[in-house]
Amino acid sequence: MRIGTVLPDPGGQDALARVRDALARAADDGLASAWMTNIFGLDALTTLAVVGGQVPGIEVGTAVVPTYPRHPVVLAQQTLTAALATGGRLTLGIGLSHRLVIEDMLGYSFERPARHMAEYLSALLPLLDGQPVDVKGETLRAAAGLTTPRLGRVPVLVAALGPTMLKLAGQRADGTVLWMTGTATIRDHIAPTIRAAAEAAGKPEPRVVAALPLCVTSDAAAAHALASQTFAVYGHLPSYRAMLDREGAAGPADVAIIGDEHACAARIAALGVAGATDFVAVPFAKAGSAEEERTGALLRTLARGA
Repeated sequence: MRIGTVLPDPGGQDALARVRDALARAADDGLASAWMTNIFGLDALTTLAVVGGQVPGIEVGTAVVPTYPRHPVVLAQQTLTAALATGGRLTLGIGLSHRLVIEDMLGYSFERPARHMAEYLSALLPLLDGQPVDVKGETLRAAAGLTTPRLGRVPVLVAALGPTMLKLAGQRADGTVLWMTGTATIRDHIAPTIRAAAEAAGKPEPRVVAALPLCVTSDAAAAHALASQTFAVYGHLPSYRAMLDREGAAGPADVAIIGDEHACAARIAALGVAGATDFVAVPFAKAGSAEEERTGALLRTLARGA
């Protein structure tokens, strides 16, 4: 199982420099990948194009770019440009986001999200492969070709949790990137569903990138309380709430990986047994704390032994 990390999304005028430094540390630590979220701070693809070109030797990915606000032609063009800037080390993670964001904040319709993603992929994937498209769907239209230079193929992962989206990710994309999804749910639901869909479509085994909060600590109770506070919102978003319910978790802190080095390493290893191909850590210890250093040290150990 490949070991990766989520890059910070800091504020301030030096934000890009701080992300670059974090990416350089991840590469020096031997991590296989580093991922950028795309919420309300830095734009993930722009950031990775800037910093990824400065730090060689590590995969960079988005986790994830919401599809609704970006037409697939525009996203394909931006993705190919970022892939060029990073020397072909980019993986594009895309997702639907949530009704709260897409409809309530941005004013787009969130009806028929699975149909939207299927039609989106029908335009995006050929464009990334250098082919023109002519898609006339129920949720979008795209008739264009791109002249953007290409450095090989850009892998695409679709954020998928429900059966319909998992089947779509297995049939059409290269895998999925998960958040707030525990070991039992990956074992019993995620991995078998997406793998069966990929096999039926004659595709290679899909990637299952499992991102979870991580804190190596001797005070599990305090870390659990911090996780409950830090990640509280995800317990209320319907898609993540459904995965927490499948896991039998009361809240996000219950799927966070918390404990000493042995306990955390065992839980990470269990994700691989369950079917995850990648573990992506979301460290949440306080900056400068002993827990932050211990968490980083464990990731270095796991990455170099993976």
